[in-house]
Amino acid sequence: MFRHLFKLIWNKRKQNILFLSEILVSFLVIFSISSMLVYYYLNYRKPTGFEYEKVWAIYYSNPLKTKDKDTLATFFGQVRSTLSALPQIKEVSFTGSNFPYANSNSTSGFTYQGKKYNRINYFQVDQNYDKALSAKMVEGRWFNKEDGIMKSNLIVINATLKENMFGTQPAVGKLIGDDEDKNKSKIVGVIEDIKTGGDYYPAGPGMYKMLDSASYEWISVILIKVTDNADAVFESSLSKLMAKSIPNSNIGISHLTNLRESKNADTVIPVVICSTIAGFLIINVALGLFGVLWYNINQRRGEIGLRRAIGASGSSVASQLVTESLFLATLSLILGSFFAIQFPLLNVFDLPSAVYLIALLLSVLFIYILVILCSLYPGRQAAAIHPAIALHEE
Repeated sequence: MFRHLFKLIWNKRKQNILFLSEILVSFLVIFSISSMLVYYYLNYRKPTGFEYEKVWAIYYSNPLKTKDKDTLATFFGQVRSTLSALPQIKEVSFTGSNFPYANSNSTSGFTYQGKKYNRINYFQVDQNYDKALSAKMVEGRWFNKEDGIMKSNLIVINATLKENMFGTQPAVGKLIGDDEDKNKSKIVGVIEDIKTGGDYYPAGPGMYKMLDSASYEWISVILIKVTDNADAVFESSLSKLMAKSIPNSNIGISHLTNLRESKNADTVIPVVICSTIAGFLIINVALGLFGVLWYNINQRRGEIGLRRAIGASGSSVASQLVTESLFLATLSLILGSFFAIQFPLLNVFDLPSAVYLIALLLSVLFIYILVILCSLYPGRQAAAIHPAIALHEE
């Protein structure tokens, strides 16, 4: 049967070029959109790794002209004490500008056992960062106040980096750095992944280092975890208090819930636009397929009438046309799959291979459903052709 179908298709290869081209273009468009949607969906299912509600970010500019570390540490220590004394504030944490949902990132790299690890998300935080975000430790411990005083070269890594480096083996106590580096960093803990880029992006490998007294010269963000009764009135009084505590400074307050919504919107809006454009394209392609099949049937009325005259049933005629369409679609999908499979093989866009494979399967399934839907009605019309009328017209 397939040999017969292939012979029919080959004899009408010029007429089928348009059909094959439309299927191929549709498949590539669907594969692109599916890859994006699958990637975002798989990331969305992963936990955020922290609690963003009731966490505010206070931005400030350092008005002090001095670079003396002790003076800076004393001044901002007083700011910390002032904030901690407020009953509406549970935790106070100084941190770098790349806190969750901020449009800022910092990366670094290191060597472990001769292997380079690059593009590692790098966070400089204090001893209260994990409490302010209600993050959970997977292994070991978080920093304590003594780590900052002793200026120990300690780091905490996240679960993704731990898995990349050590797999299922424990990470606490391991030293990372070049072989000739005498001041290697010691891992003291592993924290759960924190998705800083929004719900639709992975946390990625990350490492955290303790702020020291010299860091107060350049950091400009304080994360605070507030109580449930912290409202707009408190926010207004907090802004005035900060302006008084850090005079001649530009003070701003943002809620992580609002930053999260903005970050997610930056991801969702382009997806909606691309999906809408793809939707219109698919509708046009479906109409084109429908028209091509309709035209082919009209061109084959004599053949169909002859088959009906020698005893072929209407259902067998309709199923033959649907099978021919699926056979043509398969030829296009084989070519399209060849291009699609290059993405995981060449690690394009640095996405997991599972994303492309799932998108490939979804795209193939979508194309088959589209072809079946577009060929059902023309198939029924072909099955309804009366043999005597068709042969008379021929």
